[in-house]
Amino acid sequence: MDYITRITDVVIDRKIQAFNAINIQGPKGCGKTRTCKERCKTVIEFQDEELREGYLNIANTAPSLFFNNDKPILFDEWQDAPKIWGAIRKNCDDNPESTGSFYLTGSTSTKVDTAHTGTGRISSIMMYPMTLWETGDSNGGVSLTKIFEDTNYAPIAKNNLKLEDLFYIVCRGGWPKCLAIKGKTGKLEVAKDYFQQIYMKDISTVDNVKRNPEIARILIKSYARNVATLAKKTAIYADVQSSQSVTDVTLASYVSALEKLYVIKDIDAWMPQIRSKTAIRASKKHIFLDPSIAAAALGISPEYFEKDLDSFGHLFENLVIRDLLAYAEANNAHVMHYRDDTGLEVDAVYQLEDGRYALIEIKTGVNAVEKAEDNLLRFKSVIHEHNIKATKNKDHPGVIYREPDHMIVICANAPMAYTTEKGIRVIPFACLKN
Repeated sequence: MDYITRITDVVIDRKIQAFNAINIQGPKGCGKTRTCKERCKTVIEFQDEELREGYLNIANTAPSLFFNNDKPILFDEWQDAPKIWGAIRKNCDDNPESTGSFYLTGSTSTKVDTAHTGTGRISSIMMYPMTLWETGDSNGGVSLTKIFEDTNYAPIAKNNLKLEDLFYIVCRGGWPKCLAIKGKTGKLEVAKDYFQQIYMKDISTVDNVKRNPEIARILIKSYARNVATLAKKTAIYADVQSSQSVTDVTLASYVSALEKLYVIKDIDAWMPQIRSKTAIRASKKHIFLDPSIAAAALGISPEYFEKDLDSFGHLFENLVIRDLLAYAEANNAHVMHYRDDTGLEVDAVYQLEDGRYALIEIKTGVNAVEKAEDNLLRFKSVIHEHNIKATKNKDHPGVIYREPDHMIVICANAPMAYTTEKGIRVIPFACLKN
């Protein structure tokens, strides 16, 4: 199958201008090895049974011998030969002028202890499952990057996906393996298998701590029920403890293992204190690195959503945030959320490193766009009013907060991209790209 350029390629292109070694991390099966193979002249695969013994002998006795091969060199499943890390680190020190010589990829399900961190020598990159743009499900009619670059950017883009298509995409996920499978039913089996492997095997091998698969399964299912919410972990733990005898401390170790496996992730709260008397809820929003794992944990098919749009709404929000995270990685940006005790909230805040940011609401139906628009305008008004009050006292002015550079509603079934009369961009998710 021909290689599909990934969002991660943009990040790698940037990193190899400064670093001689790149370590690509991310969920199992997201395409790390394939991306590196496209760039490397030499591939050392420690999982190759025919060559494994010889490779390991070299790695354990004289790992620098590998460096005589044509560069760039990929060390796939490098965790099987941990001395490679130290050897690469030393080579980077010995050749400070070199860049882009080494690539490392490895299993997320095995803990590796190294003598040195590799800081300043080996740069780590996070790779996400494929976005809708990468899988070809999005027509790419609207570029998030261009929205920030060009204030006059107003593309004409029509939505080419039905709601039922997104039902399927949520359950299928962004796994590259799916692209090689012809049948739609077969594609759905990939996420189901990943889920089973996670709770049956990976949850224990990630840090060599034996864990109960049934507790792991129920915990993941509880996270899935609370996906894209600010549910407290104690509430999630209580959900598990209703049927399992397990302590909070033990469950916390399970959560840590799932985070190391890149199964779940918490989205931080955006923290501009726009109301001094208002308590901002710094709770984290819980998501899966790919919502298909959540769907598999819940045991639901695409057809299930036809009678439960509320559940789809949560998983759809997770799907959108997954893509925003991938785009943020490429642009040195951050994805956060906001909610305070007055009820003011925004599903996602996409903030660039120079401080520019977009407030983003994520909605399933186009009928919810007007309410989302009102919410975004209310948010902007709160910041504006705060800034007016902050500047009233000329001698002792308060803190001024930047108003949003863009306000966006990403909608599942909007027929086309457009800008409302009040300046809110409405973007069909199936039109979005980096």
